[in-house]
Amino acid sequence: MSERFDMKSYMKGAALLTIAALIVKVLSAIYRVPFQNLVGDEGFYIYQQVYPFMAIFVVWTSSGFAVAISKMLADNDLLKDKEQREQRRSNILRIVFRYLTVLSFIFFAVLFGGADMLAQMMGDVELASLLRVGAFIVLVMPALAVIKGGFQSRGIMEPIAYAQVAEQTVRICVILAGTFIIMTTTKSLYGAGRMAIAGTVIGEIMGLLLLAYLYKKRFGGFAAKPKKQLSSLPILKEVTLLSLSVSMSSLLLLGYQLVDSFTVYSLLIESGLDEALAKETKGVYDRGQPLVQLGIVIASSLSLAIVPLVAHMSKKNSGRNATPFIQLTYRTSVLFGWAASLGLVLVMPYVNAMLFKTDMLSEVLMLYVLQIVPLSIILTFTAILQGYGKLKKPAFFLFSGFIIKVILNVMTIGSIGVLGAAIANNIGLLVTAIALVFYLKKMMGLQLAPASFYKKVGIASVSMAVVVIGWLQFIPVLLSGFVSERMVAVIAGLSAVSIGAIVMITIIAKLRVLAEKEWYLLPLGRRMAVYQLWLNRKK
Repeated sequence: MSERFDMKSYMKGAALLTIAALIVKVLSAIYRVPFQNLVGDEGFYIYQQVYPFMAIFVVWTSSGFAVAISKMLADNDLLKDKEQREQRRSNILRIVFRYLTVLSFIFFAVLFGGADMLAQMMGDVELASLLRVGAFIVLVMPALAVIKGGFQSRGIMEPIAYAQVAEQTVRICVILAGTFIIMTTTKSLYGAGRMAIAGTVIGEIMGLLLLAYLYKKRFGGFAAKPKKQLSSLPILKEVTLLSLSVSMSSLLLLGYQLVDSFTVYSLLIESGLDEALAKETKGVYDRGQPLVQLGIVIASSLSLAIVPLVAHMSKKNSGRNATPFIQLTYRTSVLFGWAASLGLVLVMPYVNAMLFKTDMLSEVLMLYVLQIVPLSIILTFTAILQGYGKLKKPAFFLFSGFIIKVILNVMTIGSIGVLGAAIANNIGLLVTAIALVFYLKKMMGLQLAPASFYKKVGIASVSMAVVVIGWLQFIPVLLSGFVSERMVAVIAGLSAVSIGAIVMITIIAKLRVLAEKEWYLLPLGRRMAVYQLWLNRKK
């Protein structure tokens, strides 16, 4: 092996990779705002209809398969015989690459060849051209997954982090610049949609080229052809199961979006809406996605730091076990997931108008963002259970929630519109989250949080709600007549978010919802611990 595994450099690289992942998530949420402002709600609908088709394969391969490959290679590198180790490594990489290549061609054939049929199933035949453009992204994935897995297996995370940020930066620049040019020339919404999809493809290609260059520069080339061939079936079975388990929580959210792509617009048409209004309504409903993404970043980024500790502690035979870290993960997910969703509910009409020009369907979006809480629990708990090697039950719970989403969409959208889709999201995710919580509690025999935790969070929530609602009673009235309606929304929204966050954080610290030593385990928690100590100092 050309590089030996070093824990210190690994932890440094893992931290960098986590930061890069958070930057990518934030950028992914934020770019949708100027894009929607450029193309409007109908243009946003066009892009969001097609995006899940590509994203599902991208997440499964570039995230799920990359992690699965890295684990298999890392296990292989524990072998003492150097020649056997290198031969087996080459075999794994070649077998998985061929497998992914076959999968990518199948997906390409489905997306490109079946574009007209898929578009017809969604109720909008003009989406076919976007699906054909998006199909090319799957051809990049086999090489991207294998190179990422190769780096990660050696504990070298920096190139992956750089490539992720570079890919997202290129993608956003192409999307926004290309969309701006199209909307100022042809004004074709479907043309803008094709450009947005093309930007995603170009971004992935740039990420692959950068990673391939860094890999070749570091290791001098790719795996040589092994002298002795291994049986493919056990490797394929292991990499498939591992990749699905790693990415299943992310695939769930994209699966919900895919259900919406197939059902919301077509059911709105069936209920009597004309095509233009149905597209606009679906586009407004899709405004909730970037808001939820930002809410998940706030919640899951804090708990991400805990999950590796859980995995490490769960493997220890003696000393402190994983229980306190699991409890902290749960409390962190609930606390910050609830704070983010409640904050968005309180300021939604103003945030909606501030970001997307109008406050249309703010009531629907208020309900939509409540899914941040169960999503935060699902993302962290599936990772914890994966660390314990528990895959079947979490997969069953995720699939059950997905089926509930499908059934409720079909039952409710025709009668109550996109509100039904938002309700379906919340119920499906809540059922999954509750099942995961009960399963982990039963498995571990532990209490995740005392009653006092919920009481303190309730006090902080009520305090924030009272202050924010009170502030929003007079600030818009004070500003109206002096500035435009959108500027009123900007000032009222940003000020209310800031005040609400300060109130929530201060009361959380004053009531010591989390102990100072617990804050130290969280990203940026040191400052919160200092603030908490200062608030509770004896005078």
